[in-house]
Amino acid sequence: MSKKFIPVLFLLIGAGLFLTFKTMGRSDGDNPRTKFEKILTNLGIVLEQGHYSPKAIDDSFSKHVFNKYIDDLDPDKYIFLQKDIDGLKKYETKIDDEIHGAKLESFYAITDLYSSRLNEIIKSYKEILSKPFNFTADETILMDRDKSANPKTETERFDFSRKRLKYFVLSKYSDLLEEREKNSLKNILDKTKAGFVAKADTTLEREARMQISKQMDRYFSTLKNHNKPDEMFSDFVNTITSSMDPHTTYMGPVEKRSFDELLSGSFYGIGAQLKEDDGKIKVASLVAGMPALKTGQIQVEDEIIKIAQGNKEPVDVTGYSITDAVKLIRGAEKGSEVRLTLKKTDGSIKVVSLLRDKINIDETFAKSYIINGAHKIGYIYLPEFYADFEHPDGRRCAVDVAKEIEKLKEEKVEGIVMDLRGNGGGSLFDVVDMAGLFIEDGPICQVKGRDEKPMVLSDRDKGVLYTGPLTVMVDELSASASEIFAAAIQDYKRGIIIGSTSTYGKGTVQKSISLDPEAENPFFRKPATEGLGDVKLTFRKFYRINGGATQLKGVTPDVIVPDRLEYLKIREKDNPDALKWDVISKADYKLWNPGYDVVSLVNKTNQQLDNDTTFKLIRRDIQLLDKNSDKIYSLNLTKYRTQLKQLRATAKDLDSLSKPKIELNVTNLNADIATVQADKEKTERNKLWLKRVGTDIYISETIKVLNNMIGQAALAKAR
Repeated sequence: MSKKFIPVLFLLIGAGLFLTFKTMGRSDGDNPRTKFEKILTNLGIVLEQGHYSPKAIDDSFSKHVFNKYIDDLDPDKYIFLQKDIDGLKKYETKIDDEIHGAKLESFYAITDLYSSRLNEIIKSYKEILSKPFNFTADETILMDRDKSANPKTETERFDFSRKRLKYFVLSKYSDLLEEREKNSLKNILDKTKAGFVAKADTTLEREARMQISKQMDRYFSTLKNHNKPDEMFSDFVNTITSSMDPHTTYMGPVEKRSFDELLSGSFYGIGAQLKEDDGKIKVASLVAGMPALKTGQIQVEDEIIKIAQGNKEPVDVTGYSITDAVKLIRGAEKGSEVRLTLKKTDGSIKVVSLLRDKINIDETFAKSYIINGAHKIGYIYLPEFYADFEHPDGRRCAVDVAKEIEKLKEEKVEGIVMDLRGNGGGSLFDVVDMAGLFIEDGPICQVKGRDEKPMVLSDRDKGVLYTGPLTVMVDELSASASEIFAAAIQDYKRGIIIGSTSTYGKGTVQKSISLDPEAENPFFRKPATEGLGDVKLTFRKFYRINGGATQLKGVTPDVIVPDRLEYLKIREKDNPDALKWDVISKADYKLWNPGYDVVSLVNKTNQQLDNDTTFKLIRRDIQLLDKNSDKIYSLNLTKYRTQLKQLRATAKDLDSLSKPKIELNVTNLNADIATVQADKEKTERNKLWLKRVGTDIYISETIKVLNNMIGQAALAKAR
């Protein structure tokens, strides 16, 4: 354990002893209230004493947590009435006192009223869905409830609930109409289907209401099941921790146990991490090397509507909990089929078939290819900064990347592309070593804890493995270690960074701390049995060698290309509780000298991109999607289908524009041919990778930049 946390541990032990004496003589047993109060007390100590930049736990902090928790419980503002919020305001300045040891009351007051109002909503939705909707009326609904207030009366709340359910039914009804149109066309062409009669509009509308009613049944059933004291309190505590910063989180005993079991067990799945968003199950991230990513058809923010086992009837999972949906996606056998019905961000529906697999370790490791063209280019893809510290001979990304560079040098490549898109980070030690492969020696990044002096992490190897032209690809999902690498390469002027307007912006370091003081205390021989949970605590920040933090701002690429995820606003800077950007002293380092003017090359490239017809169209489409993301929807069938048609056309156009006009010539390295041809499965996976690299317009644009760098380097050498 770090010496920094020894005082925190003693404070936790002291708080535990105090609460023990305080409760002596009372037969609380397993009283949840007593346990919850202990969790809050110990949590407050950890946050105030250990967090990198703790906010004062005062009335202002309490108000923020109060409002945030109510927003988390009722994000659509259709459960609580405004008078409920007003009545609960007497607790808005009590949460800080409760964290500091006062009797816990706010949590129970909020959740009791929430449960009561939720029961009213559950009764009303059945009434609303029992009658047909009129889709010719010219109504609209604002689904972005951040722009709305809570309803003032039951009548106002009922009207929003009606519009909300009407929108859900309209969406389903539109899908059924579209399906009928397609089937009708097929039946006209199929002479054996003579006499086929399509379902009437009224029948489809009724079916749409029935389907939404079933979804609501499941959704509210899941919501009610989640409304257990332990689970709701865990959410309450996470509202407190995330108010410090987005990456400080709490795991209750049950969650921690499930997490540990997941780490120790093995299962077959598709490699997609899911999240819940307003009762919808969406893709949060894709695991490198797993089926979901390899299809190329599943993206972050896709909504999972249905899940089918092979050819069986799909199960509509709208309203399901994440846990229940994951159970359907996971399977017992490798190669078993699961079919996902997805609703894309543009509103289109897509069915994707996947074969379950264990995580294929080979796919998560660094890999490289040759891109042949005006110059011979080496392409290295690194999905994460992995490191196996448990085994002396375990795989490490810095070592693997060094091996890939050696192989590329044998192929006599003239430049290298390092692709870190979607790389969420990993081993700090390896990013330092990996950056050192491209520079002689010197600082790579700085790390600073609370009340600590900055610590410079340096590459001490004076050797340079690769000295040629280098480009680094990033996007808005490149985070943490990826940002450290890109920032170091940029600060040294060692290469050119290419990507969307900025990387993710996670420049913080977390450490797991148990709220059970006895768990890590050698003076207490008895095992910790209270089960108070763990806090993943932000206790340090990363800084660039130029002194600027990677936190919040991330890394701004030298060459900026428009990206379709830009308008989704999923970066660190989009979270109001994110830690601020700041600056510390610059480290001492020497710039790389490529022999030519990098600044003029970058300016010229950005000017060419601004005038590029394809990227102009991509920007236009992204702006159109952004403009339509304000969540104001028509409840008129004709207008709704017109809006949907426009969005789908824009998304389809964007898909088409995202492929280069001329496919890149991508081949395997000679050293890898025997490996990729070892079995049929590897051969097929390799074909998919070659195709993916060859049809990526962003890689194609990066190659153009690298070709210019190679040309400039050749001119400089000839002088």
